[in-house]
Amino acid sequence: MTTPATAAATGPSPTVKCLVWDLDDTLWQGTVLEGDVPRPDPGALATLRALDERGILHAVASRGDHALATAHLTALGLEDLFTVVEVGWGSKSRTVRRIAETLNIGIGTLAFIDNDAVERAEVASVHPAVRCYRAEQAAELPELPEFQPPSVTDESRVRRHLYRAELSRKKAQESFEGPAGDFLATLGLTLTVRPADLDDLRRAHELTIRTHQLNTTGRTYDMAELRALIGSPHHRILVAGLEDRYGSYGTIGLAVSELTPDTSTLGLLLLSCRVMSRGVGPALIGHLVREALAAGRRPVAEFVPTDLNRVMLVNLRFAGFEVISRSPGRILLGFDPSAGPRPAEGAVRIVVPPAPSPL
Repeated sequence: MTTPATAAATGPSPTVKCLVWDLDDTLWQGTVLEGDVPRPDPGALATLRALDERGILHAVASRGDHALATAHLTALGLEDLFTVVEVGWGSKSRTVRRIAETLNIGIGTLAFIDNDAVERAEVASVHPAVRCYRAEQAAELPELPEFQPPSVTDESRVRRHLYRAELSRKKAQESFEGPAGDFLATLGLTLTVRPADLDDLRRAHELTIRTHQLNTTGRTYDMAELRALIGSPHHRILVAGLEDRYGSYGTIGLAVSELTPDTSTLGLLLLSCRVMSRGVGPALIGHLVREALAAGRRPVAEFVPTDLNRVMLVNLRFAGFEVISRSPGRILLGFDPSAGPRPAEGAVRIVVPPAPSPL
């Protein structure tokens, strides 16, 4: 099989996050603008579904009439599989760049498939990091290592829905006239906080290794460590999911606390950067404080400053945490129990599911 011209010369390439498709004579054989009513190539269709199951997004960069192309995708029942659809007459390299910007992912995590060697060469010359493939390779792509994520979670399988919902939010926010706080109030944000279970391990691990900006200590945990913490009576591991009227954001937060009879020490709090502007940080920290106080423990938090995570220190201080001590590279903060828990505020509603009944 032909190796894509844009594959990295040294070291492994990152897993593809989005495969960008040409339509005519690639996804299907025929030209919609010329009156053809083509069916999708069976191998291409199988690849669409296989990669979607792995959490790899699909987008379109094709020439033709946008309305006709999208109408045909809809008629085939395929429109929902594509997160971004760009059909027009501009250069494919500019279209690929727009897709990366729209999805807010690195250009090097995109791949491009097209039947036209000139189109592939044009994209490769402008974006050498984009891996390019011939249309005849469509059925073979799921077998390539770059299309095989290291893990597939339940959240991976619905990733396109998360992205499509986010694009709807972004469009609504851009058209909203008024303060940002007023827009948040229209979303109906609901934060669900619950103890992590074994089914959450992969997503929790993924969050610890990918989230750097909204991370209080920068700690990472492998799967074995997380499994041990979940089973430990001396630790409290919580995961947080967020949704609004546009849909789910997925699992966006993780909190790891060490428990003693007198204290609940937050050793790690992290949030997905996707929710930075949603007011989730203060809401989740406030919930952790109230939970600790209700159990008769003083809330304490560790903080390890980096060049990126200052906003998390601001969130802790805003929630009422004061500095207890400082040492090189570490700050210990505590909440005064005599102050009492602060009421939940802001646009985020917190939901705590009931604990499962014992068997």
